[in-house]
Amino acid sequence: MFHPDGPTLVELTKQALASTTSGYDMLAPKFEHTPFRTPDALLEPMVDAIGAPVDAAMDVCCGTGAAMSHLKPLCRERVVGIDVSGGMLDQARVNLEAAPGEARVELYVQDTLEMAFDEEFDVITCCGAFGHILEPQQDRFIGRVRAALKPGGRFVFVTAPMPSVADPAWWAARSFNAVMHVRNALKSPPFIMFYLTFPLERASELLWSHGFDVAVSSPYGDTEFPRARLVVATKR
Repeated sequence: MFHPDGPTLVELTKQALASTTSGYDMLAPKFEHTPFRTPDALLEPMVDAIGAPVDAAMDVCCGTGAAMSHLKPLCRERVVGIDVSGGMLDQARVNLEAAPGEARVELYVQDTLEMAFDEEFDVITCCGAFGHILEPQQDRFIGRVRAALKPGGRFVFVTAPMPSVADPAWWAARSFNAVMHVRNALKSPPFIMFYLTFPLERASELLWSHGFDVAVSSPYGDTEFPRARLVVATKR
């Protein structure tokens, strides 16, 4: 499951027993060697969907900068990343030095629910991080994304339809969530990471209610992620 340079089982256990922020601070130096890093096979169709160059883009919950490395060549002026983990941003800063493109890189330690950008971005992305946003917080999250986008700006991300109860993926995700609920009931501060919280159906409903036009495509049929769906939500 992990690259030889990835975290050990002991290190992963320590991370899971820490808070969300502290856990990712600890994981940051080895994050690129884990399956938690968003694969390029998911990121490349996102970049293709964005297409033409833009002035400014932001990746929300940017981690070590995987998506930003793809966004930087598309941006004429600035590419911004925000994350609650300073350790992840330190690693992103190193990774982005080698990324092509001349856009200015800006990295901020910031909670996604407290974003205060005002119509600054042509594109916002979010990759593999929706599990860190609890369902009651999703409405506020989409509102903050909408406020940060210019009119006609696009929110681009990948999700999947909710699997059926007969699907083993449903049971695996629910089992993981149950373990996290028990962990958080027994130990504070909590570690926030849950699966199946932002499926395609839920995402589409929220985006429409916040004034987005939603386009969904399936460019991942020939990859190891055939159920993935690419969502491009355009701010009306």
